[in-house]
Amino acid sequence: MKNITDVETTIIRPERILQFGEGNFLRAFVDWMVDILNEKTSFIGNIVVAQPLSGGMGEMINAQKDLYTTILRGVQNGKTVEEYRRITSISRVVNPYEQHEEYMRIAENADLRFVVSNTTEAGIAYHEGETLDDKPQASFPGKVTAFLYHRFQHFGGDAAKGLVFIPCELIDKNGDALREIVLRHAHEWHLCDSFIRWVEDCNDFCNSLVDRIVPGYPREEAEAIWDKLGYRDNLLDTAEIFHLWVIECHKKTYADELPFDKAGLNVVWTDDMSFYRTRKVRILNGAHTMSVLAAWQAGLDTVEECTKDPLVSAFMKKGVFTEIIPSMDGDKDELEKYAADVLERFANPYIRHMLLSISLNSISKFKTRNLPSLLGYFKKKGSQPCLLVFSLAALISFYRGTEREGTTLKGERNGMTYPINDSPEVLDRFAGLYAEGGNPQTMAVRLASGVLSESAWWGQDLTTVEGLEVLTAGYLEKIWTHGVRKTMEELIQATSA
Repeated sequence: MKNITDVETTIIRPERILQFGEGNFLRAFVDWMVDILNEKTSFIGNIVVAQPLSGGMGEMINAQKDLYTTILRGVQNGKTVEEYRRITSISRVVNPYEQHEEYMRIAENADLRFVVSNTTEAGIAYHEGETLDDKPQASFPGKVTAFLYHRFQHFGGDAAKGLVFIPCELIDKNGDALREIVLRHAHEWHLCDSFIRWVEDCNDFCNSLVDRIVPGYPREEAEAIWDKLGYRDNLLDTAEIFHLWVIECHKKTYADELPFDKAGLNVVWTDDMSFYRTRKVRILNGAHTMSVLAAWQAGLDTVEECTKDPLVSAFMKKGVFTEIIPSMDGDKDELEKYAADVLERFANPYIRHMLLSISLNSISKFKTRNLPSLLGYFKKKGSQPCLLVFSLAALISFYRGTEREGTTLKGERNGMTYPINDSPEVLDRFAGLYAEGGNPQTMAVRLASGVLSESAWWGQDLTTVEGLEVLTAGYLEKIWTHGVRKTMEELIQATSA
């Protein structure tokens, strides 16, 4: 069988975008968009990728001459849709750990204008002890600081050579967070005042919100897809049809430089992304987080199975429409339409979104995605949102384990173990709480109190929220005595009365 390099060629264009991250999401989102820009607009530019970690996919991508195929699949207007595209927008991948000088030379490129990134939620973080002399710095913000300083020196502080950063990491105000850490490094490294002013005045650190489900490499289907395409591609990247990129700029809009609208792409340039972020985090991400841990304990494995299971589907829908949306501000009709679209996206038969994958770092996810809805509902209604509180109890139950296996805690479902992935501090705390044992009632009271009182996790002591601790403990005890499914059935019936 032919390889993709036999049927497609790398197209040489100016490198206008630097990308930190070579994973599935960016390749099926940003790089896919830039490929369409090159085809349909006057934007002519390629992406040079910097591998953020010493180990990664850089060699594999370069070996395939930076070519790969995206496969977008879903249901639109009741019809199955599949779209295949060979992506030619990446020019090369550079590993700063092995090619540091080559990485720094990218900063000398006068054509470079934009920087995008996806270094995971933990990527935009301050690392103490880094210096300008590190080759490279361990952290993403450290690498950016050194890169910008080299560019500043090379171009003599030319204001026109500032860059536009559009991070895609899933944290609030991601651009602002990156800017803050870059400036902190600049001060701590005693870089000149003129450089600091250049960073502040000539570079724009935009905040952005991304929305597309990207399962990535379709391992089980790869050979069948190769047969259909007529060539072998070891970098196949699957994603849903839907996409949305909201970019909040501080200095100006860059729609003229990145004309996504002219390419028919769903990109919003704005000076305030608050509404879009709240809508996505509370409804789309919130629906996931409130449902998947209970669904896993009920015997399900994927999001699609959740939408097909009558009980779990009813729980998810009822939670979104009767508790999450009523907790929010904004136009109710618009929020309900968005929610209906989200639930339809969850039912995409082509997206095999594993519940255990979504379970990663569920404590921080619940804090960001569901706790605002839980507290908002209580503030507006004066009563606890039972479905959301149950989902909190299901989270605590999911984290039941006392033995560590590497970096994970071992949970058990139907006699089989599963990995519980979170920070070491979170896992150690749960292991300690569960190690004390006891009957279901005693354990439920202890776990509810111990978990809800962790102010460092939640930003406040949740045991002070009227009725929350008692209700959470009650649901925990029912989960352990009646089972998740029976408890969900009783809860849905009770809230429908």
